[in-house]
Amino acid sequence: MRRAERDGDEAEWGRLADWWKRPFDLAVLTAVHIALFPVWAALWTVIPLAIWLQDRGPIFYTQARLGKGGRVFRMYKFRSMIPNAERHTGAVWAEDDDPRITRVGRILRNRALDELPQVINMWKGDMSLVGPRAERPDLSEQFEARHPGFRRRLLTRPGLTGLAQVYGRYSSLPKNKLRYDTVYIRRMSPWLDVKLLLMSVWITVVARWQGEDR
Repeated sequence: MRRAERDGDEAEWGRLADWWKRPFDLAVLTAVHIALFPVWAALWTVIPLAIWLQDRGPIFYTQARLGKGGRVFRMYKFRSMIPNAERHTGAVWAEDDDPRITRVGRILRNRALDELPQVINMWKGDMSLVGPRAERPDLSEQFEARHPGFRRRLLTRPGLTGLAQVYGRYSSLPKNKLRYDTVYIRRMSPWLDVKLLLMSVWITVVARWQGEDR
């Protein structure tokens, strides 16, 4: 009973606490696109060209992910692995030294530039600038079975960056991601989002996204 009440309280908190996130996201996205238009134009020209020249494979990679409330959406990324990387393995987590990652892909991942197309998801409202990492439906079911409560991360929109992304790493254990994401959901505010965005910019500049825990 206590767990059910707690889950209900957290669900209500998730609905009440993130009412400001959509206007916040749109304001920041608009300002950044206007202020950094030359940079955006250069990135959207150089990155697709580099990916295509490496192996003549697809430039973009799309994947089903879980959004707020468990709604499934298609997430966009620049391809950082060899074509058809999961053809023989199915859904698996990528490791830091994963041999499927291409040379261009490794550069993109170190600066999180492979996730740049997710701005499309943010404009559409599938994602937020800050929030839990969007997880795959099949992997989310596995993690929920091992760590009950993992689906609490769906109380708010997934984010391009977040507490787990900044203070952890891509390969952090699901239970550790859940701990970070639960803390974020309970404490989220415009000021926390600004802090995490600024920290994310710094990590991108020093190319530490695939490095050690921060």
